[in-house]
Amino acid sequence: MKKIYQIKALLLVMTIAVLATSCKTEKVLPQKEALKDITGSWQVIKATRNGTDLTSIIDFSAFKINFASGGYTLVNRLPFLVNQDGAFALDDPQYPYKITFTAAGKTPIATAFTYPIVNGKRQLSLTFSPGCTNNSYVYVLQKVN
Repeated sequence: MKKIYQIKALLLVMTIAVLATSCKTEKVLPQKEALKDITGSWQVIKATRNGTDLTSIIDFSAFKINFASGGYTLVNRLPFLVNQDGAFALDDPQYPYKITFTAAGKTPIATAFTYPIVNGKRQLSLTFSPGCTNNSYVYVLQKVN
């Protein structure tokens, strides 16, 4: 009988030891998000105004916006947030929600900005109202290779 208590006590001590060593917490370091790099030439692949698709109505193929080292240039201008070349800035390089365009000699204009990956390709989505606040445009751009 005494041996049974010894075996039970030994099992209890072993169980506690196993539980104590299995409860180690590992420090998980958060992954640092990469800075968003939008340098390059981008073209419109989809455009809407007030929810109406404009892509089949207007030829956007010639319009491009080129981003390079803090500046941008517009090629074959269309209705856009700005109408002159200038500088741009993201509100947060890691988690951008706004992009600000500053045309040469003009007041900075900020707009909503998303940077999703769709079908394996990075896209830019810009929402803006040029001039008339009753019209809301959404341009989805994709990098030109």
